[in-house]
Formats: sequence, structure tokens, C-alpha cells
Amino acid sequence: MEDFPLEQSRDDTLRSAYDQVIRIDGQLVRPDAAQSYPHFSLIRDRLYRVSRDTLTGQENTQLLVPKSRREMIFQAAHYNPMAGHMGYEKTLDRIMTRFYWPGIRGDVRRRCASCPECQLVNAPAIPRAPLVEVPFERIGMDLIGPFHRSARGYRFVLVLMDYATRYPEAVPLRNISAKSVAQALFQVISRVGIPREILTDQGTSFMSRTLRELYGLLGIKSIRTSVYHPQTDGLVERMNKTLKSMIRKFISEDERNWDNWLDPLLFAVREVPQASTGFSPFELLFGRTPRGVLDLIKESWEEGPSPGKNEIQYVLDLRAKLHTLGRMSRENLLQAQERQQRLYNRGARLRQFTPGEKVLVLL
Repeated sequence: MEDFPLEQSRDDTLRSAYDQVIRIDGQLVRPDAAQSYPHFSLIRDRLYRVSRDTLTGQENTQLLVPKSRREMIFQAAHYNPMAGHMGYEKTLDRIMTRFYWPGIRGDVRRRCASCPECQLVNAPAIPRAPLVEVPFERIGMDLIGPFHRSARGYRFVLVLMDYATRYPEAVPLRNISAKSVAQALFQVISRVGIPREILTDQGTSFMSRTLRELYGLLGIKSIRTSVYHPQTDGLVERMNKTLKSMIRKFISEDERNWDNWLDPLLFAVREVPQASTGFSPFELLFGRTPRGVLDLIKESWEEGPSPGKNEIQYVLDLRAKLHTLGRMSRENLLQAQERQQRLYNRGARLRQFTPGEKVLVLL
């Protein structure tokens, strides 16, 4: 295969971008062109689109991909298990964080719409969840299954979702006894810390004496969704449908290995920005973007990763970034809630009662 800069220079679809280059290795080559965003630059003979995040002010360099290599990008960003067959918006976000080419939005939309696995599985939207500021202060918890018994004996999955960051966890279970659920929950708590609140439905597995004792021991408040309104826990319900949909897309050949897909599929969810927060769950929790499959491809085309920082500067930058991300995420969540409230109010009916009128109260 030809070297990457040569492929870029010979690609007719990138010719217009070459004509608009204003910087080469940091040096301005077109003084008459005011530097605005986005613009095109050559860095070490490679063509980039340089954009700026309007919220953080940080520059993002997108490597321009010649036509001959775009199929590889789509395979890595959509079909691969660590991408998870996610929809158009998330697939586009995943690609455009690192790459660009003219017509990228239309190409990604067409490829997602024509994906056979995605056409077979659709998941309807559910209302968004309320705002929580501290990571893993409140988590939602639910069970999905039964699936076909895996080679290791698993049939169910305990799904947990952090309300502040939308960071998901999932643990495969052989059964849904109170003991199994409690052990899986403690396994997650050992990694992320003890939550203050856990929101669940009225399922038998979540109302056992074993869990009540565990909650009491760890100082966790149990919150139940209403029998009449189980969609209260919409955040976990959406995650359940997403995870089940993703699993179904990857088990067509062998249903007995579905549990092997859990970890890469969770990575797929954690890696992409959420519409409600504006950031990926991974970035909100750890203060950095994860290094994924597309990064490996980009680095190979750039001949190695960019130089790293020293440890002290990394810690200082990380602390400042986590603070900024938390503030911006809360602002985005509030805006998302306001949009949901306006949509709800359009369909809500005003109910008026007169003294002495009988009403039905749901407790």
C-alpha cells in the first residue's frame, strides 16, 4: 500500500482542501488569509482539518482520509465490537473526533442506514433522567435476560448506570438470585465507590432481605420506581435496550459467546459523547478521551503517537479539566432537561378538581 501522504496528495476528493492550506508545519503560508476555524494545514506532509471547540477553546486536528481508506475507518467506527453498531450521530462523532473528508456526514449516514445488522434491530427513545452532579452518587440498576446460556453458564446481565456521567457497568450472571445480584453489585462498588442512592424497579431480586442488609451496611438509600410508572428510571431502560440491541447484532454466528462481547460493547458506549452532557462518559469520569481503535489507525498513518507530557503537568491539567468538564456537563444537562420539559408540557393536560370530587390516589 502507498504511503499515507502520497495517497492524500493523489486523491481528487482532497484537492480542494490542499488548495485551501494556510499553514505548513505551523508556518503561515498565506498571509492574506485570516486564520479562522475550521481551516486546513499540512503537518509533517500530512493534510489536516483544524477545528476549535467552541466550549473549551481547544484545537482538534482531523486527519483527512483519502477515498481508498474510508472503508477501513467505517469498519472500525461502526462494525467492530468496540464500536458496537451504534447509530449515525455516535458513529459520526467517533470518526470526526479524529478524521475528516469532504461529504463525511452523508457517507456515514448512508452507511449506517444500509447496515444489515442495524436494520434488524431498532430501539425507541425513552425520556431522559434527572440531573445528578457527583459521579456514582446515584446509580440506576436493572436486569436484562434471559439470554441463551453462554459457554460459561451466564444467562442474565446486571446493568448499572451512573446518573452524573452516564458511565455504564454490566456484570454477567448465571442466575438472578439475591446473592448473585448482591455479589455483582459489590464487585462494581469495589471499583467505583459506594453510591448514596440506588434506583431500581420493583423486581423481586431488588427487594430481597440480602440487598436491604447490604444497603444498610454501606449506607445506601434504596429508591424504587413506581409500579404505575416504571419508566421513571428511563436512563437505565435506554441502556438496557442499547445493550440488548448491540448484543443481538454480534451473536448471529454463535449465541453461546454473547458474554464475551460485554466488555468491548461497554467501551463503545463509554467512548462516544452523549447528547445530554456533550461529553463521553469516559471523559467525564476520567478527564481524558480513551485511546480506541480509530486512534491506533490514526497513529499508524501519522507514524506514531504525539509526544506525552511529564507526570506533574499531566496531573495538574487533569484536575483542571475535570473541574471544567463537570461544570460544562451540568450546564448541558440543564439545557437538555429544559428541552424535555418543554416537550412534556406540550402534551400535558391541565387537571382541575372541585371540592368533594372523588379522585384515585396511586401510592
